[in-house]
Amino acid sequence: MDVTAKSYALCRKLARQSASNFYFSFRMLSAQQRQSMCGLYAFLRRTDDIGDGDEPLEEKRAMLEAWRGSLERALRYEFDDDILPALADTVTRYQIPHEYLLAVIDGVEMDLDECQYETFADLEQYCYRVATVVGLCCMHVWGFHGEGAHRPAHACGLAFQLTNILRDIKEDAERGRIYLPREDLEKFGCSAADLRRGIVDEPFKELMQFEVQRARQLYESAVELHTWLEPRGRKMLGAMMATYRALLAEIDRRDGDVFSRPVTLSRWHKARIAARWMLWTPRIRLSDRRESEPVADETTAP
Repeated sequence: MDVTAKSYALCRKLARQSASNFYFSFRMLSAQQRQSMCGLYAFLRRTDDIGDGDEPLEEKRAMLEAWRGSLERALRYEFDDDILPALADTVTRYQIPHEYLLAVIDGVEMDLDECQYETFADLEQYCYRVATVVGLCCMHVWGFHGEGAHRPAHACGLAFQLTNILRDIKEDAERGRIYLPREDLEKFGCSAADLRRGIVDEPFKELMQFEVQRARQLYESAVELHTWLEPRGRKMLGAMMATYRALLAEIDRRDGDVFSRPVTLSRWHKARIAARWMLWTPRIRLSDRRESEPVADETTAP
């Protein structure tokens, strides 16, 4: 087994162990695409783990800078980490722009500073780096046609990350990270201190309702992305959107209470979503963008 094959095997193992919200959906792709998605996931997981580690702040900065150097060398096919040969092969095979991967590291570096964003526009820059560029990488693996894919892809990445932010308010607050914009907190009479204390009162519920509705609007804007993707990619995206919209629906069902217990979907629930989209047959041609795809949520998934 050569170096690249060994690297892909390691990435598959890492993805199978920890990509709980995504791994089921990988089965919809071709064997090569599945391998490449595992390579991407392993890189993203390693980068996030550095940012979330227990090391002192300056040590994490140094680790991220070293990781950036490892990535840049890997893109020249010089490897010093076992997961990077798979990533480099994926980047070359699918012509993924290098700046997308470097932006991911930039996003994790943003988390090392005190996280508090004044406006939603400020938050969007962070979301672009940690989520939207990930979707753009995935689009290259799945196959897409036309620059028109980028606008809905941006909305999709923003919707996914906003869902993550709402789901993880408790965990992030414990780490000193408050992602919800200050303007939103002030609008509803909430504070960062309230989030740290886990207060679920009427102002907080109204805030969460506002953010859930914002996320839903972003998902609606992202649905168009289906029409720009190859059939396998449409199925993959459909399953991922259905999974995240189900998480959002669970947050809404709890009236915004993300403090009492973790917001998760059962393994069976995620497998059911993946199975439904795996059996779905695309109904449109790539050349006909006037027709629409089904909305990827729990009520309209095929």
